[in-house]
Amino acid sequence: MMQLGTGATIGLGLMLLVVIGGGVAALFVGLRTRAAAAMARDENARLHATLRSAPALAMLVRPDGRVEMPTRLADWLGLSVAPRTLADLTDGDDAGLQPEDVAVLTADVTAAQRAGREFERAIRPRGSDRALTLRGGRAPAELGAAGGAIVWVFDASDTQGEIERLGGEVERLADAYRALTGLIEAAPMPMWYRGGDLKLAMVNSAYVEAVEGRDASETLSRGLELVEGTGQGGPLAGAAAAKAQGRPAEQVLPATINGARRRLRVIDVPLPTGGVAGFAVDIEELEQARSGAKRFAEAQRGMLDRLSAGVAQFGPDRALVFCNQPFHRMFAMRAEWLADRPEFDRVLERMREANRLPEVRDFPGWKAERRNWFVAADVASEENWHLPGGTHLHVVAQPLPDGGLLLIFEDRTEQVQLASARDTLLRVRTATFDNLFEALGVFAADGRLQLWNNRFRALWGVDEEFLASHPRVDVFASRIAPRLSTPSRSTLIADLVHSATAERQQRGGRVAFADGRHFEFAGVPLPDGNALFTMLDITDSRRAEQALRERADALEAADKVKTQFVANMSYELKTPLTSIGGFAEMLHGGYAGELPAEAGTYVEAILDSVERLGLLIDDVLDLTRGGEGAAVERKDVDLVTVAREAAMAIQPAIKRHKIDFAVELSRSAGRVQGDPQRLREVVEHLLRHALASLGEGGRILLHADGTATHARIVVSDDGPGLDEESAGRVFDRFAEPHLQPGGERALGLGMPLAKQFVEAHGGTISLVSEPGEGTLVTVELPRR
Repeated sequence: MMQLGTGATIGLGLMLLVVIGGGVAALFVGLRTRAAAAMARDENARLHATLRSAPALAMLVRPDGRVEMPTRLADWLGLSVAPRTLADLTDGDDAGLQPEDVAVLTADVTAAQRAGREFERAIRPRGSDRALTLRGGRAPAELGAAGGAIVWVFDASDTQGEIERLGGEVERLADAYRALTGLIEAAPMPMWYRGGDLKLAMVNSAYVEAVEGRDASETLSRGLELVEGTGQGGPLAGAAAAKAQGRPAEQVLPATINGARRRLRVIDVPLPTGGVAGFAVDIEELEQARSGAKRFAEAQRGMLDRLSAGVAQFGPDRALVFCNQPFHRMFAMRAEWLADRPEFDRVLERMREANRLPEVRDFPGWKAERRNWFVAADVASEENWHLPGGTHLHVVAQPLPDGGLLLIFEDRTEQVQLASARDTLLRVRTATFDNLFEALGVFAADGRLQLWNNRFRALWGVDEEFLASHPRVDVFASRIAPRLSTPSRSTLIADLVHSATAERQQRGGRVAFADGRHFEFAGVPLPDGNALFTMLDITDSRRAEQALRERADALEAADKVKTQFVANMSYELKTPLTSIGGFAEMLHGGYAGELPAEAGTYVEAILDSVERLGLLIDDVLDLTRGGEGAAVERKDVDLVTVAREAAMAIQPAIKRHKIDFAVELSRSAGRVQGDPQRLREVVEHLLRHALASLGEGGRILLHADGTATHARIVVSDDGPGLDEESAGRVFDRFAEPHLQPGGERALGLGMPLAKQFVEAHGGTISLVSEPGEGTLVTVELPRR
């Protein structure tokens, strides 16, 4: 074994010490480096984790145009592999970015590299719903890409969607605001907005017009209020109350708009912004309408009180709110009880207690059915109530819009009775109509046959089926024409019906049937515009008429023979009578010598008889002439002269009978138009009638006077007078002869002739007489 020296050993130890120290030092440095590397590795992992969770990814564009990006970013861009250059950001036609987006991005990156200009750009890859935001600038030198650019890419899909949503919401709210503003501006009522200090901040056009402002700005600057006053109840009182209470405030205030006083309903509404919005509604017309409606309701109720029908009105709560006086009387209800607003059910019960409801078995069920009147669908219900005692009520139940009910009770008892009487009358009329001997048919205004009786159908020989078809009058006329003796006369039926319906004139005539019968027909207009066609069988009466006509002709011929005979006999009698009168006058005048007194009396009797017989013959001649004798000549006649001549003509008879004869002829009698001979005969007949009723010593008065329109002749006597029966027959030419005072029978033709002559002059004659009081005869003659 080789042994080292001490120096060598020391040197070796030092060398070993140096080596150990170096190793220790190297170990220490290694450990530090290892620790630093571990720290760097952890930091790098943390940074990578941070980058992976970051909302943005980086794309590095080097100065030579090369592009570095993570695979995740390439996926965002819709690329299957990471691009090498910016030009590779577009991949065909359906991947990557749009070519125009790549061009713009390239320009932005170039500007950032050269001028350090930052940019921000929003893009959307093709075929992707992802929205990306690019923010770029010059790359830091620490990245080892001096002169390059770094682009941060943010995924803004959610943010962009929210932005778009918010943008749409903003646009919608803007449109709503514009619409609301336009609506407020176009509103016909004044509207305004007050700020937190309650000063006007906005008004619409209606407000400006109401306060007579120039425009909204001028109105706001002047602070023109719509309503006058500043105290309690002023324009700010409602706004302050609404703001303080946090709920709308409403008040009715007066205002002057366009020079007219109006009543406004002002409503203030607090807003969350602290301000107050308000608007005003013109209720002047509404108030007037309410006042008018109130007056109308009062007038209507006053009118309902005057109706004969009972009226009751119930409110929505089914309580009685009104009833008129006829309702009180009809249902015997006290006004005090009705004033308590009884309910509908109680009113029905009170009606039942008063025996004013129909008798029903199930009254609760009946009452429940009547309660349904309140809920009827605005349809009036009508019923007829037959009450005990024969009363008939027509009930109308009308639901009201407010949920109430109006009841109308009309007493139709009299109408029902009249209808029953009318039905009976119609049945009687129908039975009478069908059983009349006269044929009747009723034609309507259009000419169609409406009604007929059995006699009508049997007379024309038509069947019931034809009449039931209501034929027109022309069709009916052509159908029955063969039954007439002259078929063409059937058209008269149509003319007659037309005259009665269209011209409203009644016409008639006669028609002969082919079987020899004769009928009288007539068309009578009826009040309803129809025409009544009647036909009466006059065959028997026509035959009787023909027989009577033949008999009348025979009687007329006989009368002419009689008249001629009487006239001839009168003329024949007057010839010897004239001779008798002439010889009697000669004897009375003493031509045959002086006669004894007794013979003179006999001669006077002969003269009276001759005079009376002559007058009687003249009267008979006048009567036989009939109408010829009634004819008068018209000329101007002095009535006083005529009356004086008549008085002189009767003077001899007056003297013989020793009658007191007074004549009073007033100048007012004047002149009349007539026949002087006939008028003189009238006065003579009146005087002789008075003379015939008197004995010796009687008295006769002849009086004449007149007016501007009439002349009057009065003859009176103080004779025995006439009873009522005799006075009634004094002017009858066929009356029985009467006895004169001397016991002789007289025909009394003078008074009938006097009446005949007076009436021929258009005058009147009257006689007044009482037994024992005498007789007064008055004749009145017209001037013209």
